[in-house]
Amino acid sequence: MASSHPILKDGEHGHLHYHLTSELPGTLYRLCRSVTHLNGDAVLPLYNYARRTLSSMDMDGCRKGADEYHIMERLKKALVHSGREIDAAHLAELHRRLQSQVLLKNRASVLSFLAQLSNVDAKNTKGKLSSTAFFKESLPEHRVSTPYTGRDKESHLSGRERENISALTISSVSSAHTGGSSGFSSIRGREIGSGDHQRTVPQAFIPSHLTTPAAKRDQLVSRVGNILRAVSLHDHRDANDSRQRSVAIHGSNPQALIPRGDNISSKSWEQKLIKDMIFVLQGIEGQWIKFDTTKNVFKVDSGAGISKAFRQQILHYSMCGLFYNMIKAYTDNHSTDKAFGLVGQSFCSALHQELTEYLRLIAVIEAQLQQDMDPCLEETSSALTFGRLQVWLYDPLVHLKWLAALVATSKGKKGGALTSHIFAYTQHGSSPQNSLFSHLLTVVSQPIYATLLRWMYDGELEDTYHEFFVASDPTVRNEQLWHDKYSLRKSMIPSFISMTQASRILLTGKSINFLRQVCEDRTPIKGREVAMKLDLTQAASMFSQDQNSDFQLMLDTVYEVTSQHLLNVLQNKYKFLEHLKAMRRYLLLGQGDFIRHLMDLLEEDLAKPASNLYLHNLTGILETAIRATNAQFDDADILRRLDVRLLDVSPGDTGWDVFSLEYGVDGPIRTVFTPECKIMYLRVFNFMWRAKRMEYVLAQIWKGQVSSQHGLGNDLKTELSQVLHQCHMITSSMTHFIKQVQYYINFEVLECAWDELLTKVNEAQDLDYIIAAHQVFLDTVLGRCLLNEKSREILQLLRTLFDLIIQFETAQGVFYDAVSSEAVTRSGFERAKRERVRKGEWELTEEIEREERSRRHAFLTSIIPSTRAKLQVLSTAYQDTVKQFLKMVASHPDASLRFLCFRLDFNEHYKVSSSPLSKPWIPALCYLYIQYSAN
Repeated sequence: MASSHPILKDGEHGHLHYHLTSELPGTLYRLCRSVTHLNGDAVLPLYNYARRTLSSMDMDGCRKGADEYHIMERLKKALVHSGREIDAAHLAELHRRLQSQVLLKNRASVLSFLAQLSNVDAKNTKGKLSSTAFFKESLPEHRVSTPYTGRDKESHLSGRERENISALTISSVSSAHTGGSSGFSSIRGREIGSGDHQRTVPQAFIPSHLTTPAAKRDQLVSRVGNILRAVSLHDHRDANDSRQRSVAIHGSNPQALIPRGDNISSKSWEQKLIKDMIFVLQGIEGQWIKFDTTKNVFKVDSGAGISKAFRQQILHYSMCGLFYNMIKAYTDNHSTDKAFGLVGQSFCSALHQELTEYLRLIAVIEAQLQQDMDPCLEETSSALTFGRLQVWLYDPLVHLKWLAALVATSKGKKGGALTSHIFAYTQHGSSPQNSLFSHLLTVVSQPIYATLLRWMYDGELEDTYHEFFVASDPTVRNEQLWHDKYSLRKSMIPSFISMTQASRILLTGKSINFLRQVCEDRTPIKGREVAMKLDLTQAASMFSQDQNSDFQLMLDTVYEVTSQHLLNVLQNKYKFLEHLKAMRRYLLLGQGDFIRHLMDLLEEDLAKPASNLYLHNLTGILETAIRATNAQFDDADILRRLDVRLLDVSPGDTGWDVFSLEYGVDGPIRTVFTPECKIMYLRVFNFMWRAKRMEYVLAQIWKGQVSSQHGLGNDLKTELSQVLHQCHMITSSMTHFIKQVQYYINFEVLECAWDELLTKVNEAQDLDYIIAAHQVFLDTVLGRCLLNEKSREILQLLRTLFDLIIQFETAQGVFYDAVSSEAVTRSGFERAKRERVRKGEWELTEEIEREERSRRHAFLTSIIPSTRAKLQVLSTAYQDTVKQFLKMVASHPDASLRFLCFRLDFNEHYKVSSSPLSKPWIPALCYLYIQYSAN
């Protein structure tokens, strides 16, 4: 076989040369043909090159200086460095099998041969097969995230595959190791020497059919290789193109890096400078780059002899170290601070994760630099240069700058305030910045999201460090749970949660606690099991509501289910609506027959001084009134709650001034009928009770006038006609006034407000809505009944009118008592006359007639003038008070009260010439016209 090839030369090249040329020429030829799949003359150049390699002295030197282990390590490093980590793993597997063979003794020589055979310089061996192509056919290869840099490798790709080979993408590092970072893992590098056009990087992919015994080792090597390739910027052109690109980035010649007076190469100096930069990137001083404590910046040693432009670039990227130190100091100070809370700890964890990604990048850079400085490895076009280092650090510098700015402005913030601060940074047009801070916000908001779920589904509030926007006061008793125990901590409401959403969140958890602690209902909330299993990464739905409505949908669903269940419990189990109607009937005098009969029964007792009243007597009268009216058909629980209450007694008070009814409430309905609401009911009851008494008094006055008319003689009627007429006129005027006021209170105030309240209660979605509607009802009634601060003066005038009615009743009572006595006397005189006639005596004597005439004259002169004077004073006071009342009501801002003014003086009887009273009729008439138009 050897003789048939004339290119084989004989010579003395040592023992190995003799051994190979004498025993293995045919084997070497067959090996070359088998590996390259070439035949005939095509394989001769490779065969000739293999012969020269085996005969060279370099191989001997390599064999002398290295054993089998070091040769294998150098081969594997060379394969990994060239982007063929799978081949390196297969080489290690083949070497393991080779070690198990006992026939081959000189394994180190064979490995040295393979090492020399692989060191073919593609640039200087044009037309020859490269080491890449040599091993390409023998070892399997797989496409990974960073393509191989050799030209021969690219020559075997199609045009579309060649376009898919792109520059560094650090995201492949992140996906292989962290899988969750959004900071440095999203840095996209630039390919040096590829111009401005950037191409996408194919994702790493290992075929599933790879089932070699070293599959696990392949995966490990693949991950390591992914890291190494991900940080290597491949130049798919020759070394000259790479150097030109480096010069373009530097803005100066690489020779400018060499300090003056130092006899070292540009490459060596650049590697030392990069090594210095690696320290600086970690915030540590280097050999030539020092930290200036006065200015808090890094500076380059003036003795390094580096140009000003290059020095500025170094200082610019040294800011990475400053930002790193700032962020690390923040995390170190707050990581152990328990008062910083769970949100703060999550923030520190997220920052630490970003710093870890940054340090991983530095570690990869350092590994690349060590490989470049390894003298046993060949120099490649992908060697680390300062220009490439700048490209790699461009995005990390920006990210560190953003994080440092965030850290600097986050001091003193915690909990929801911290999430709001981070959320503000996501409102930016930069997509990388949004991605970074959205990732941070997702991690930071997870404790808030977890607390929110527990609060809304279980009513549990675990907020040791006061980070959540719902606050709890453990000192509040269950009776005040709804109103006082839970509240919103507005400073902790995240800005991505609206006030309406925060109120619903508060209301939902509060409803659950109210059901369990006050209503004693422990029915689980629908959907709780599913919600508790949700991944906390869905916290992002809180601050991405413009794109995702899941959070709002969850809030609405839980809020509606919980609130509706609470309302059902109050309506069905605790009969809230029945109690509300009972208070309308008894405290707001809606049960007319009961109120009238009660007033009749209490008239005698309430006329006594207030100090002479006894509660048990009044309670007995109340029970009698209930049994005698339709109130007896009410539920026993409602009647049991109705009771008598006596107000504080003041000097001169009668029973009418201190008597009132009370409706007792307890349990969950006490949340709606609070003690404050009961006081408001009491004020309305006292006002309406007094107005009702005025109606009752005027009815008694009219009844007295009618009954007295039948007992008076014609002579007495004629003599008292003026006084009686005056009493009738005053009574009619007062009756009209009280009836209009009563109509206004009962229909325009109570009935209208009550109808609105029932409508709101029936359409209510939560308990707060009912409480608010009930409060509006009471405020409306108080305001329109002149019981608020704005109507204090009008109320005083109305009470004066009530007092005048009582005074008129007293004056008329005194008058009718005297008239009745006179009528009885005259009736006795007439009977005496008839008796004397029956006895046969004179009917009248001169003396008797003179005495009777004198007595009647004395009566008329004593009773008529004084009574007329009293009535005139009362009438004048009443008329003046009514006029003043109408003036003030006419200028009241409430339209319904202004309309009362029109009803009281519909015929303009009280109209005066002053403008304040005459002008307000226009809005009143307009209001009346609107009412009629609406009907």
